[in-house]
Amino acid sequence: MTHSPNFSIHCLNSSPPIPVEEPQVAPPKPKPRPQHPWLIVGLGNPGKKYNGTRHNVGFEMVDAIAESEGISITNVNFKALLGRGFIGNVPVMLAKPQTFMNSSGESVGAIVSYYKIPLKQVLVIYDDLDLPFAKLRLLPKGGHGGQNGMRSIIDHLKGSRDFPRLRIGIGRPPGRMDAANFVLRPFNKQEREERLFGFFYLRVLIKVLHLSTAPKQWNNLVKLLLLMVYLLSSPLRDGARI
Repeated sequence: MTHSPNFSIHCLNSSPPIPVEEPQVAPPKPKPRPQHPWLIVGLGNPGKKYNGTRHNVGFEMVDAIAESEGISITNVNFKALLGRGFIGNVPVMLAKPQTFMNSSGESVGAIVSYYKIPLKQVLVIYDDLDLPFAKLRLLPKGGHGGQNGMRSIIDHLKGSRDFPRLRIGIGRPPGRMDAANFVLRPFNKQEREERLFGFFYLRVLIKVLHLSTAPKQWNNLVKLLLLMVYLLSSPLRDGARI
């Protein structure tokens, strides 16, 4: 009788398997929220016949900002001339509605809606009969004050008045002159000189702003606006205002 050999294998000094560590995978970083630009709107009337008139100081202020920052306002969209760029490190969109003053809301409302710009980041610059010439007033919100361009914008923003505005004083009409005719008149020689001097200082201020940027990006624009209002509202030694 043949017996098959009975082989048995004994593992000496056997130890449990060493667990293999899985590589650590860092959790995905949250995507940064899209940064909405500031929308800076200057109000006025399109066309050469209105260049240099009191009603177009909003256009001129936006042009001064664009020139200082190298922003081209040549794109045509939403019934406006548009340009995009930066003030310091703050993204901005400059707009000059081409709808004529009284229908400015058609343009502004469409831009705000399309780009989903928060109203607190919509700054409207326009002329104001109730402020002395060359005086500026920056307000966080308010009504239209009888200014038809602002009236149109508020209507197209569903009645909201909660957006900042920079009012530029153009003074009251002399004597019994009709206000509608006064706002369409050009500035006199002295007023033009003071106005150009103010825009020069605006460009200087923006350049100074670049050299002293604040840690929070929105502070730059706030700082710029405060400096504008302070300096452009302060009398010079010769009596002019910048």
